[in-house]
Amino acid sequence: QVQLVESGGGLVQAGGSLRLSCVGSGPFSSSAVGWFRQAPGKEREFVSAIDRSGGSTYYADSAKGRFTISRDVARNTAYLQMNSLKPEDTAVYVCATKRAFEAVTTISDDYTYWGQGTQVTVSS
Repeated sequence: QVQLVESGGGLVQAGGSLRLSCVGSGPFSSSAVGWFRQAPGKEREFVSAIDRSGGSTYYADSAKGRFTISRDVARNTAYLQMNSLKPEDTAVYVCATKRAFEAVTTISDDYTYWGQGTQVTVSS
């Protein structure tokens, strides 16, 4: 069983930055990690993902060039550095993991364990 706790969300002006953290328990270091977001009235969408080694990363087109995903295996933590934030980035950001040793994907239905999410609000 994996438990995930996100932090780092908040209110920021457009153009600002935030770094989200996701601390995991259990076999977190052996699992691919994904970040997803959901804005009010919209479906959950993929933001970024990283494989268990940290060697492969994936980004939604909306995140490319602005967001960076990383992980610290020793700290059982994954990060999402978000720069040049826009009002349309406003959403609840949630981290998720796949089962240990499963390949990283960008599909939310492939992810088994989910955190509670952290709110990111970008003002114009």
